[in-house]
Parts: sequence; C-alpha cells; structure tokens
Amino acid sequence: MINPITISKGILRAVSIMLGIALLLYFLYQIQAVLVYLAIAGVISLIGRPVVLFLRRRLKFKNIFSVIVTMFLMVAIIFGLFSLFIPLVREQSDNLSLLDINALQDNLQDLYTQTVDYLHLKNIDIEQSFRESNLLSKLDFNAIPDLLNLVIGTIGDFTIGLFSVLFISFFFLKDSRLMENGIMIFVPDEKEYQLKNSIEKIKDLLSRYFVGLVFQILILFIIYTIVLAIVGVHNAIVIAFLVALLNLIPYIGPLVGAFLIVLLTMTNFLGQDFQSVIIPKASWVLIGFIIGQLVDNFFSQPVIFSTSVKSHPLEIFLIILMAGILFGVVGLMVAIPVYTAIKVILKEFLAENKIVRNITKDL
Repeated sequence: MINPITISKGILRAVSIMLGIALLLYFLYQIQAVLVYLAIAGVISLIGRPVVLFLRRRLKFKNIFSVIVTMFLMVAIIFGLFSLFIPLVREQSDNLSLLDINALQDNLQDLYTQTVDYLHLKNIDIEQSFRESNLLSKLDFNAIPDLLNLVIGTIGDFTIGLFSVLFISFFFLKDSRLMENGIMIFVPDEKEYQLKNSIEKIKDLLSRYFVGLVFQILILFIIYTIVLAIVGVHNAIVIAFLVALLNLIPYIGPLVGAFLIVLLTMTNFLGQDFQSVIIPKASWVLIGFIIGQLVDNFFSQPVIFSTSVKSHPLEIFLIILMAGILFGVVGLMVAIPVYTAIKVILKEFLAENKIVRNITKDL
C-alpha cells in the first residue's frame, strides 16, 4: 500500500519542479534581449575565430593582440556598412520632408495604370473595381516621414545593443573557453571530456559555416551591385546588400529579395515610360538576380554545406523544411547550426547507435 505521505511528497516535488521551470522560463523571457546579445556575440566570435587563430599561429601574435586586431577589423566592417546606410537614411529623410505627396501619388497611380495596360487587364472585373475604389488616393502618404522618424529614433537603442554585442564578443574571442567553462558547471565529471570534444568540433564546423555564409553574401552582393549599376539604379550598393542579406533566410529570403529588387528598380524610374524604360530595366535586373541565385545554388551553397557542416543537400533541405514548419522564419535561419551541433553531440555520446552512425559518418 502506498503511503499517503509519499504521495504528498511526490505531488509537492512535481509542483515544485513545474513552478521552478515556469520561473526559469519567465526569467529567460525577461532577459531575452541579453540572450539575443549572447547569441549574436557567439556568432561573431565564431566568424572571427579563424582570424584570431591565423594571427596567433601564423603571424605569432599574442592572444590579446590577435583579438584586438580581429575586433578592429570587424568593427571597421560594421561601421563601413553603416556609412552606406546612415547618409542614405538622412538624405531620404530630407527628401521626404520636402516631398510633394500629390506628385508621389500621381506617379504611383501612373505606374499602376501602365502596368495594367501593359498586361492587357482592362476587361477584368478586379481591375475595374480597383480603379473605382481609388485605393491609392486613400493611402496616407504623409505617414512615410513619421515612419522614417520612428526608424531613426531606434538608432539609440540599436547603438546600445551593438556596443553590448561587441563587448561580449571581445571576451568570447579572448577566452574561447569562457562559455565552455560555464556549461561544464552543469555537466557530470565523467562526461566533461566528451563534451569538451563536442564543443571544439562544433566550434570548428560552425566557424567554417558562418565564414562560408559571409563569402556567400559577398558573392551575391558583387553580382547584384554590378547588375544594378549597369542598369543605372541609384543606391545600387545599398539595395544589393539588402537583397544579398535576405539570402540568409532559406527559400523565403530569395523570393522576398526578388520582389524587393524589382520593386526598387521600378520605383527608381518613376515618371518615365513604362514599356520602353521601366519594364526593360526591371527585366534585366530580374535576369541578373536569377543568375546570382543560380551561382549561389550550384556553387556557393554546395561548397558551404559539404566543407563546413558536412551534410548532404537533401538532408539540409529536409531539416530546414521541418524547422520552418515548426518555428517559422527563426527556425529557417537557425536550423543548420542547431542541427550541426546536435549531430556532433550525438556522435560523441551515442556513437554506437546505428542511426547515429549513419547520419554522422561524414563528421
């Protein structure tokens, strides 16, 4: 017969565990900004790790000096990118403050009309109802400057976050075992050696993966910049960088990027003839975008997946698909790094399992 006291203790213990988990989740929710900073700093440290190792092993720099040089290079790159965007935002803010809203509305109405005429949609009911609704006239274009001011107002918060990320990244690079030592506190002594091996392997694989992503974005950025510059699109460098950056989101990112690059190209030539100017330029840009995607799909991605995370493209596709269904856009972005880490840990701790052996045979 089960003792009622034992049952009571079991219930209390279960309730205490559930309450503890709830409090932990609530605490993590409250400090989610800090967790994001740690995650971004971890990625930056993985990207900078090969540079630190090169300076330390090949050029015989001291560790602290290697880290300082690496951080200086990364900060220079970040501020170089900002130097592209901040003047652009300031310029657009000045332009929008003096913008003739009626002229903008007329240009967009003209762009829509020419698109409909070019596609021969005059007899379609939906087109007629759209014209009759005069939807463009109901849009509040005066809200554009207010939206831009809101974006500029967030720069202060972003600056604090940037400083925090760089500060954490510096110490992650300076003491590569800082996070590892923190994890070891919660690991039994007999499992420490295996976990250390796993962490070192994960660092190597993810470092190569994130460095590969940087080169992937760089290749797309160069292709898009050349195409936009040839076509004559203003702010080609900024547009190319934004579209290349969207490629970090698997499958969805390129679709959004295609829409964005074509839309920005068309709006770049507002007021000019639709059939002889806007359509040809937008078509050339779209062709250039497709060429960039072909280079990425048949060259960049296979190299990154095969040499860094050591996974088959079909395997990667299925993992990304499942992560996207379960966790949305965030799942798409973190699927490959998380899956790689899980594979390494499984191989280290469950190497005798047949399934584990098959999925980790290339590691």
